[in-house]
Formats: sequence, C-alpha cells, structure tokens
Amino acid sequence: MPNTTPAEPHVQAVKYTVNCVPEDGFDSHVFALTVEYRGDGRWGVFRNPHCCLGTDGQWSWGYSWEGGDREPETDAEWDSYHKGREAWLNEHRFDEETALKLAKQAAPSVSVNGITASEALRRRNAAAGGGAR
Repeated sequence: MPNTTPAEPHVQAVKYTVNCVPEDGFDSHVFALTVEYRGDGRWGVFRNPHCCLGTDGQWSWGYSWEGGDREPETDAEWDSYHKGREAWLNEHRFDEETALKLAKQAAPSVSVNGITASEALRRRNAAAGGGAR
C-alpha cells in the first residue's frame, strides 16, 4: 500500500523590509529597502526589484558581462561570463546578519526625488507637530 502521509511543509522567511520612515499613511514604501533571500544561505539588499547593494556601498543594476549585450558564444566566453557573474554575486550577496546590517546603514540615505529618508522623516515629524516644513 502506498504511503499517503503528506510531506511536511517547509516554511522559511525570505524577505525583510528596512525603512526609516514609518508606514502610517505617509508614502514610506518609496523609501523602503528590502533584504531578500536568494538561495544557498545568501541574501541581497535591494532598493527596488533590480537595484542591489554591493560590498563597496554602491548600488548596482546587475552583472554586466564584458561582451556587452550579446550572448557568449564560445566555451571561453561562457567561462568568462560565469566567472564574472559569480564574482559579481559574491560582491552583492551576504549572510542574513550582514545583509540586515548593510540595509540598516543604507536606509537613512535612501533618496527619492532628492529627498532622503531622514529628511522625509524630519518633514513628517515637523508637519505632525505643526512646525514649519
């Protein structure tokens, strides 16, 4: 008789939101960073779905192969592509603790239309307290 016991589901948290601006009616989502699980114990820090933080503190739109927009053709080109991509990933993926630390460090300086999260929070607090903007 076949085993009819269902497999035990695996549950794993895969995303954090890091933001200096509270989510209480203000457009805080535009200042949010996310820390997302990318497999193999590695996490990325994202400004939007495609822009991620590197170990150098700079934001990147992803790996760019030296061959440009064309697809690698030869074995040597594919080898170059994969080595370059792995190097890029190693600079843009972290353990969970490091990714959260980097996101917290970057969050105050997230900028939207020239306004940082810290400035948006100051303006929000001033408006709530009746102060000048």
